[in-house]
Amino acid sequence: MNNIVNSLKRMLKNKNTVTIIGILAVILILFFGYRYQIKRQVDPVSGIPVAAVNIQPRTQITSDMVETISVAPIVLQKGEIYQNSAAVIGKYSNYNTMIPKGSMFYLNTVVELKDLPDAALVEVEEGKIPYNFPVTMDTTYGNSIYPGNYIDIYMKANTSTDRIMVGKLLENVKVLAVKDSAGKNVFENSEESRTPAYLIFGVDAKVNLLLRKASYMSNYSVELFPVPHGTSVEAADKESSVSSQTLQDFINAHSVANDEVETKTTTTTTTNTAQATTTTTN
Repeated sequence: MNNIVNSLKRMLKNKNTVTIIGILAVILILFFGYRYQIKRQVDPVSGIPVAAVNIQPRTQITSDMVETISVAPIVLQKGEIYQNSAAVIGKYSNYNTMIPKGSMFYLNTVVELKDLPDAALVEVEEGKIPYNFPVTMDTTYGNSIYPGNYIDIYMKANTSTDRIMVGKLLENVKVLAVKDSAGKNVFENSEESRTPAYLIFGVDAKVNLLLRKASYMSNYSVELFPVPHGTSVEAADKESSVSSQTLQDFINAHSVANDEVETKTTTTTTTNTAQATTTTTN
């Protein structure tokens, strides 16, 4: 026994032996540490919810729409995915999101009902007023006007001399939403065929009033209709504006001026803008 102990002491005093033992220890630590890390990254995590069916925007998520799978832990590292079914059931798919079958539920695709916005109103620029412009399948060129398109608004009217007047009233109006008669977004649900009834866009107070006046001038057979010109960099850099002074003068000449309403509208818009700025600053 003493001989064995003495032999070990002599080995440990040998620098070469100690070096070899140290190298072997490091190799073993690296080997088992690497295996542990690989195992931790590869061993699947079970119970991760995914969509069992295609879930359309603004749809409440029910238990029959959810199934679970196992995924590699590395997929969950960023923390952007719901990791249990209870966290998504009862909530809603976001207004701008269709969750395809088999997809995991990301944090920005699932919201509470109270947080579900109307995209059209959210996207109206500060200081502008939303306007719902009536359309039909024909005036949208067979439902070919999409959110994000830029359109011009043309006007047709009969003058007091029984002549027809047609021209461009507004230009560079950005469409924010296309809705049907029930207020549903026409293009948000790929499984339903919806007929366009309104284009939603934002205009300033004066243009809003001009359009409202024109829409009530049935005694002059006034018709307003959209003409799309797509999306371009040039169009996107321009504000929507009145294109024809002649048409504007015609509308104003055949309607009663109401300075009080115009002043209140302008004041309200200014106040709302100031409040929004104050809230943002706070």
